[in-house]
Amino acid sequence: MAREAASVGRTRRVLTAQLSSWGLHDLTDTTQLLASELVTNALRHAHGPIRVHLRVHGALLRCEVEDADPTGPVPRSAGADAESGRGIELVDALAQTWGSDSTLTGKTTWFELPLPGSGRDSRCAAPPQ
Repeated sequence: MAREAASVGRTRRVLTAQLSSWGLHDLTDTTQLLASELVTNALRHAHGPIRVHLRVHGALLRCEVEDADPTGPVPRSAGADAESGRGIELVDALAQTWGSDSTLTGKTTWFELPLPGSGRDSRCAAPPQ
C-alpha cells in the first residue's frame, strides 16, 4: 500500500468489500475503525511498506497490519484534550484479542473479532457511541 493519508480510506473500502463478500456486514464498522487505527499508527511511526491482511480464522475474523518498524504499539492513556493517542485503547476495548508479533522485516499488529453467532465474547459487536 502507498504511504499516504489516503491509504486509510482505501483500507476501509477494501475491508468493507471483503467483509460484504463474506456476508460479515455486522463486523464492518468495528473492523474499519480498528484497522484504520492500526494503519494510521503504521503511517505515523513506521517506514517502508504497509500491508493489511484480513482472514477468517476458526470462529474469528483476524485483521493484520504489517509494517517495517520493529517496535510494538504501546497502550497509553491520552489526556482529555489530546488529539491522538487513543488508537490502541480502542483496539484493546473493542477487539476480543489483539497483539503484535515481530517479523524479519518489522512487526505485524493484529486484532481478532468474533464472528456473528459464534458464541464468543461479543464486546466488539458494535462500534463505540
